[in-house]
Amino acid sequence: MDHRKPLDTLATSLMLVLCVIWSLQQIAIKLVGDLMAPVLQIAVRSGLAFVLVTLLMRWRREHFDWRGWRAGLLVGALFALEYLFVAEALRHTSAGHTVVFLYTSPIFAAIGLHLKLPAERLSLTQWGGVALAFAGVAYAFLGAEVDNSKQVSLWGDLLALAGGAAWGATTVAIRATILSTTAPNQTLLYQLGGAFVVLLPAAALMGQMAFTPTPLVWASLAYQTLFMSFASLLAWFWLLRHYLASRLGVFTFLTPVLGVVLGALLLDEPLELRFVVGAAVVLLGVLTVSLHSQINTLLRRLLARKLPV
Repeated sequence: MDHRKPLDTLATSLMLVLCVIWSLQQIAIKLVGDLMAPVLQIAVRSGLAFVLVTLLMRWRREHFDWRGWRAGLLVGALFALEYLFVAEALRHTSAGHTVVFLYTSPIFAAIGLHLKLPAERLSLTQWGGVALAFAGVAYAFLGAEVDNSKQVSLWGDLLALAGGAAWGATTVAIRATILSTTAPNQTLLYQLGGAFVVLLPAAALMGQMAFTPTPLVWASLAYQTLFMSFASLLAWFWLLRHYLASRLGVFTFLTPVLGVVLGALLLDEPLELRFVVGAAVVLLGVLTVSLHSQINTLLRRLLARKLPV
């Protein structure tokens, strides 16, 4: 029996805080990108967060289960690939564009699960959401305005979209393997460890190891490590254990919206009309895929309701 409950005041408040934390992730990276390369930032924060999660598990006396190590390596590699794309995207496009295209991940996850697991077949409503999301992406991409400030580029947007695809593949890998029943903290260790092991050498190979230790850089790293990669993810896993995942998932769609708004406010990023409209269509499609059960139920009720004579 599922003992998880609907959202209450505590869960709602915590989810709002988490959405703000997540929406600031790309902004914090880009803010100090000229002083420390994004890929190096993510590698360092992942390594530090790995140590923190390990210490937490030891304090809680949680034992590491090695049975899922092969799946763990796959998930770690996919997580590293996601953030390699994100890091490079932030070098070529805005934080707002990056967060919107990164959050197309549920679309790629839904398609992957449809192909991998019979129980996850997409309904007609979900396919409509997939089509809507990709139409939004196409509208945002095709005929985009030229950005003379060099804050936005098609290449950077494509990298962010690739990051969303990698995130979706990570979700599929977790759901379709033994990791679906593995403790969340252990899965998080695979992801953080994979990011550190892959991205640190990647930063060296790409010549992106320059580091200027200013107070702003240290503040950004502290935020990314303590709040983004450690506290927020642990809070998210706690919420998933105690509350209905479908209700929590709706809140996560505030993240790209906040990311765009905060990017414009804090980094003075441009807000092109075509991108705003395309992003809105993308998020509508993602919501349709994620909330298909509720949408189908609402449609059935509307069709079953008798019209007044």
